Amino acid sequence: MAWLRDDFLLWVPRVFTYVAFSAIVAITLVWLFKRQQKIWLIEQIPGPKGLPILGNALDVNVEPRGSKWHSRRKLLTPAFHFKILDDFVEVFNNQSNKMIHKLLKKADGKPFDIFPFITLCTLDVICETAMGNNINIQDNSESDYVQAVYRIGALVQYRQARPWLHPNILFKLLGYAKEQDACLKLLHDFSYKTIRSRRKEYQQMKKNTTFNEDEIIGKKKRLAFLDLLLEYSEQHTALSDVDIREEVDTFMFEGHDTTAAAINWSLYLIGCYPGIQARVHEELDSIFGDSDRPVTMADLREMKLTENCIKEALRLFPSVPFLARELKEEAVIDNYRIPVGTTVMIVTYQLHRDPEQFPNPEVFDPDRFLPENVSKRHPYAYVPFSAGPRNCIGQKFAIMEEKILLSSILRKFRAESVTRREDLRLLGELILRPENGNTVKLFPRE
Repeated sequence: MAWLRDDFLLWVPRVFTYVAFSAIVAITLVWLFKRQQKIWLIEQIPGPKGLPILGNALDVNVEPRGSKWHSRRKLLTPAFHFKILDDFVEVFNNQSNKMIHKLLKKADGKPFDIFPFITLCTLDVICETAMGNNINIQDNSESDYVQAVYRIGALVQYRQARPWLHPNILFKLLGYAKEQDACLKLLHDFSYKTIRSRRKEYQQMKKNTTFNEDEIIGKKKRLAFLDLLLEYSEQHTALSDVDIREEVDTFMFEGHDTTAAAINWSLYLIGCYPGIQARVHEELDSIFGDSDRPVTMADLREMKLTENCIKEALRLFPSVPFLARELKEEAVIDNYRIPVGTTVMIVTYQLHRDPEQFPNPEVFDPDRFLPENVSKRHPYAYVPFSAGPRNCIGQKFAIMEEKILLSSILRKFRAESVTRREDLRLLGELILRPENGNTVKLFPRE
């Protein structure tokens, strides 16, 4: 019987390999079939064809009204009151000034990629506004924290684009889970350290002083988001450090990359159209003259053309090029009945190119957002920050930051975009970005 045992031992590995390979092929085919179904459905939507970026979509977890999401949304809404946002203008100015000093060394008319300069600046901004930590990312771009931020985003994107990595067991066996956990530990430890420090400071303040709500939130203006969560935790429903960390991390990861992309796309398009750039320079000169003074809230209200340029850039290149919603009611769209529970993909990149709403949709025209033109469009024709109850809670914060950072660059420099629009290659990852960065030439303004 020894021969039978030997044959069996030789046969088992071959069968295991065959079964494993067949399973991987089957999983891949199922994923491709479902993906093609989604692409086919999206292509039925009237309007121009979109880019093939659907395969990078995030899974969406939709919770019912009354859920944790709803209570947290209600809690966080006051954090974006204009009085609190006003306090952040100082942070926007300080960090943009640091970025400008670094860009001065590049303003020699030679092409360079400005994307990482803007991204590091927005990271500094969100760290200081969300957690109150000025960690000087722009001066320390190789820090472990910065590298972990970049790496975790790359890992998420890498896994999404490869269906064989979706099962946790394969993700672990191939070593990616270990690297992901290491990045998460570093990021979470930093958040927990900040939360514990601020909670201790909050408790000390309660013991030593008489204060009201404005004093709690206003005492350290740069901690408004974290302060609000801590104050709510003390006076209402107790929030654990994990609960608070989840919300802080949301601000961190949704509040820097999307904003950096919007500023880069705005600068890219303005750099492609010298006539529009001249108009923006004229507007900024009328507000600031030759002064180097910081931007104020009053100045922001005067930057109408600058804001319209940002809005038009977000129309052509929305930071989040698609979003998803789960239907709670049956819908009929173009004679197709879509049942309850269906996850519907809304491709904003394609929606914003509807020629009925935006004539000559590929043309960069900031005047589309003049009040008389906006009033003619459907209210949901333009949704760079989504719409409805689950729209972006931080859109006012984002527009303020984008206006200050963009205006800071254009007050000092004239920009020329190197890549022609017809040569532009897009990359649909967690955000929409140019595949080869944002290569520009900067010239000091006289």
